Parts: sequence; structure tokens; C-alpha cells
Amino acid sequence: MGAFGGGLGSRLGPWFSRPRRGPIGQSSSERVSPPPEPKPVPTAFVYRGPDRRRAPTPRFSRYTLWGGRRRKPRRDDEREGSFVDVYGGRVFLLVLWVALMNVGDSFFTLVHLQAGGVELNPVARMLLTTGRWNFVFTKSILIALALIVLAVHKNFHLARIGLWTAAGTYTCLVAYHLLLFRM
Repeated sequence: MGAFGGGLGSRLGPWFSRPRRGPIGQSSSERVSPPPEPKPVPTAFVYRGPDRRRAPTPRFSRYTLWGGRRRKPRRDDEREGSFVDVYGGRVFLLVLWVALMNVGDSFFTLVHLQAGGVELNPVARMLLTTGRWNFVFTKSILIALALIVLAVHKNFHLARIGLWTAAGTYTCLVAYHLLLFRM
């Protein structure tokens, strides 16, 4: 026997030792260990020191357009009224839809005016006095600025209402323009 009470295997190291047998003749690698006890889930907020951030996420940052990381608030109770770096696909599609409907409204407005129609919106009527291209350009810029403000404030209830209202209103307006073609 060796110095540690084993045979030749214990003197040559663990690589050459015989597998030890369990209580029923199984080797230790064949024995089933009991499942680990589940770790307790913390139910209350655990204080981990002062907030490491110097300031909350700003409205506009260098990450707003180019590769931010924060898609949603860190905690559920912060959802309303918080700003994020990355905007989801739903907001992108909604903003794109409103922008496309705005372009369609501008196009159909010009078509109907050439056919003898009358512009009822006083702001659009004033913009039409500057020329066709200025009308389309100015209207598109104003709507784009409004959409940027609404998209940045997407976690505010009033901004979400504004985005969906703009999408619904422009969709109905373009549908009205198309209906005028049938008359």
C-alpha cells in the first residue's frame, strides 16, 4: 500500500486510480446526485449602493441615431415618462407610415387642386401660395419635426396618443382623397 492508504493507483496520481464504488456497486460518475436546492428569489428591492449613472438617459444623445443600447426602461415602474436610446420596430413603422401618408396627402392635394379642387386647410392654403415644391418641402419638414418629437417621447402617454392619432388621421385623409377620384 502507498503512503496514503491506496494501492499503486494512488501513488501514480488520480489518472491511474481505480474508480471508487458507490453503495450499490456504481462508480461515482454513475451516481445521481440530488437536485440542487432552488435559490430564493428576492421579493424586495436590494440596495446596492448609490446609482452609478451620473444622469438619466437624455432626450437626445449621440446614441439616439447611431447605435444606442437602451431599448426599454430598466424597471417596470420607470416605463412611463422615460427616454431610451434605441426605438423599436413598431415606432419606426408607425413614423414611416405617417410620413408616407403625408407624402400621399401632399401629392393628392396637388392633383385635386389642378383638377379644380379647393384647399380647405388655411395653413396649407398659405403654403400653396409659395409654390408646389415649397409646399411639399415645407409640409414634409414640419411633419418630420413633429414625428421626431413624438418618437423621442414614445414612452409618454400623450405622445403615443399623438402618434396613433396622426396615423389614423392621415390614413383617413388619404382614403378621402382616393374616394374623391371615384366621384
